[in-house]
Order: sequence, then structure tokens, then C-alpha cells
Amino acid sequence: MAAVGAPREVPLNENSLEIDTLARFAVDEHNKKQNALLEFKRVISAKQQVVAGTLHHITLEATSGDSNKVYEAKVWEKPWLNFKEVQEFKLAGDGSNA
Repeated sequence: MAAVGAPREVPLNENSLEIDTLARFAVDEHNKKQNALLEFKRVISAKQQVVAGTLHHITLEATSGDSNKVYEAKVWEKPWLNFKEVQEFKLAGDGSNA
């Protein structure tokens, strides 16, 4: 059994629409802040951590021009407050080996 507050894996067939929506949100927010043109492709993996709300750790693939890259995003969500915020969005590697 996982410890309270510890991140847990989220099977991608379970809640995949919610995870895809959060991943797209992270890419959109990154594009706004960095004046970038990343295009969301797919979610590679996801974890959830219960904090004051839920912190979603999402590994995703996105394209920039003609190159695929892998990014790690952390999205903090408090659904009861209609609150969503990207805590972190960083390049994790080249998408060719994902």
C-alpha cells in the first residue's frame, strides 16, 4: 500500500481523458508563457500525488516543428475551487526513444 501523499502510478486507460486534458493544458500554458508552438501528441505516463488537491506528474510527448520531444509537467489541481496551475514544465529528452 502506498504512503499517504506519495505519488502513485495512474494506468493510462483509467481517467485517460482527464490526464490528456491536463497534459494539453500544460502544453498550452507553456506555449503562452514561453511564446512557443509546441503541439501535444500523447501522454507517456502519469502519476498522481494527493496534496492540497492533486499534483499530477505527467510525462508527455510534444512536437516542435518536425521534432518530437519528451517533457515532464506537474499540474496542481483543486477541482472544488476550479483551480489548475502548471507548477513545472521541462524538457526530459528526445521523443525518438520514448
